Order: sequence, then C-alpha cells, then structure tokens
Amino acid sequence: MKRLGNAPLGTFSLKTRTNRVLLLLFLAAVAACMLGPSLGNTMLSPLEVIRAMAGDGEGANEFIVMNSRMPRTLVSILVGAALGVSGALLQGVVRNPLAAPDIIGVTGGASVAAVAFLTYTSGSVSIGWLPGAAVTGALVVASLTYSLAWKKGVTPIRLVLIGIGIAAVMSALTTFMIVVSSKVTASSAYLWLTGSIYGASWEDIFAMLPVVLVLTPAALLLAGSLNAQQFGDDTASGLGVRIQVHRFILLFISVVLAGTAVAAAGAIGFVGLIAPHIARTLIGRTFGPVIAASAFVGGLLLFGADLAARTIFYPVDVPAGVFTAAVGAPFFLFLLYRNRNHF
Repeated sequence: MKRLGNAPLGTFSLKTRTNRVLLLLFLAAVAACMLGPSLGNTMLSPLEVIRAMAGDGEGANEFIVMNSRMPRTLVSILVGAALGVSGALLQGVVRNPLAAPDIIGVTGGASVAAVAFLTYTSGSVSIGWLPGAAVTGALVVASLTYSLAWKKGVTPIRLVLIGIGIAAVMSALTTFMIVVSSKVTASSAYLWLTGSIYGASWEDIFAMLPVVLVLTPAALLLAGSLNAQQFGDDTASGLGVRIQVHRFILLFISVVLAGTAVAAAGAIGFVGLIAPHIARTLIGRTFGPVIAASAFVGGLLLFGADLAARTIFYPVDVPAGVFTAAVGAPFFLFLLYRNRNHF
C-alpha cells in the first residue's frame, strides 16, 4: 500500500519536497500564532506577546492577548485545520474535486440543529449546549445521508446526489425557522450561519484540540486506502482494501471534524473546498501529505480571514465567513469551469 501511495510521484523526490513544504507550513502556523495576538487596534510586539503569555506583561496587554487575541487566533487555526482535513477526506472518498463538508449535508445538519436550538430553547437552556446541538445535527444528517445512499454498499455518486438533496432540505428548514423566529433570535442565527470567530474562548480551544489531535492522525492512518480508492472500487478491493469499512470510517472522521468546527465558529464556508486544492498544488496528490498540508493550509486560510475581519473594518467586527465566501465563491466557479468536461 505504501508503494502504491508513493509510486505516481516518485519516492525520493516526493519525500524531500514534502518534508520541506510541510515544515514551511508548520513554521507559517507558528508565525501566525505570534502575529495574531500582535495585530489589532493596540499593536503589540512579539516580545510583549511572549511576556503576556508568560504572565509577566502589563495588565492591559495580558488581558488583550490571553482573553481575546490568542484564543481567537488558536480557534481560527484549529477550525480551519478541521475543515481542511474534512474537505480533503471528502474529496478523496467521493473522488470529486468539488466536494466539501456540506456536500453530504454536514454543515446543513449542524445549521438546522443550531438554529432550532436558538429558536426553541432560547432563555430556557444554557447557550453552552449549542456546540453539542450542532455536532449532533451534523452526525444525524450525515447518518441519514449514508443510510439513504446504502445499496449493497455506498458508491461516491449516490453519496453525492443524496447529499445534495439532503443539503437542500436542510437549507429550507433553516430558512423556515429563521423566518418564523423573533428578530433577536433571527439576528443571532444569521450571525452564526455566516460564521464568525468573534467571542472565541479557551473553552473552545480545549473542546477542539483533542478532536483535531486524535482524528487527524487517524485519517493519516487510512491515507493508503484513500490512495487506492482513487483507482476505483474494484481495483482497491483487489488490493485488499476494505472499501465500505474504510469509507464509513473516513466519512465519520470528516463529519466529526466538520461538525466540531461548525459548532465552534458557525457555518464557515469554502475552507474545506479550497484548502485541499492548495495543498495538492503545493505537495502533490498523495493523500498522506495532502491531509497534513490541508490542515495547515485550512488553518492559515481561516486565520487570515479572521485577521482581516477584525482589523480592516475596525471597530466593526465583520464575520470571517464573509471573507472566506468572497474568496471561495469565485474559486468554486473556477473549479466548476475547469472540470466542466468531467460532469
């Protein structure tokens, strides 16, 4: 399986280039962790950021770094990483470059659950249960999609077609609930649906970090199976890949990563679509490196979007989802045009 994954691009040159690109992406993520807390209405030097993190800075600087900018920076990177890996897995499983976490209704399911929570439990249940509702909605809808797509196994084309239909139904339900809800609830729901890192906290980081640290390596363990599946189900089965088992596990990992990301930051779009394409451009098409690179690229994309959201139009804090959509929508149209002969 290892030979199969590395053969198309050449073992030695791929390994050298891969290591270099991944190292650069890692260093860029580290730099983002220092740059994010430094930039804002009050500019801080990297030394001031380090001192604030160590508890040795000025009171105001320490408050800005530890209570606002650092949590926001880390949450944006973790959310982007989760969406990037989720998108890479979906594109591999369905063998479609236009696949994204919402292609099987993941984002739609999380959105319906979150809006329903805001609409029908407002004031009676703690808002702290919102992330749990969003993740549950994502899992329920993804399970429904998978069940409806099952017919002696799940094929990529059935999964895509049913996923598109389920996503449309979820969108209609979300719109209906917003229309019938109060103005206050509708406003909160619209903000959540746009996607924003505003108000990120250390609790969000502690909730997301274990998910990303556990499920990303789990996805990497199945990268060889994804490489084999690109040659078709029959060929992959002939190579000893347990297609349906691996496909279910990969989809489950993708759904949980996307659902957790949506729960933390709302329905941020297009990161899961864009990040894997950039990763493949930088690093080749072998899924092990692509999954790792997609995590870094996704994190950096959302970090950049959120940084722009909170600095360009200050004091207005624009939702980061506005910036990802502004970049992602034209990118999606470009991909659609480039792959027009394959559909």
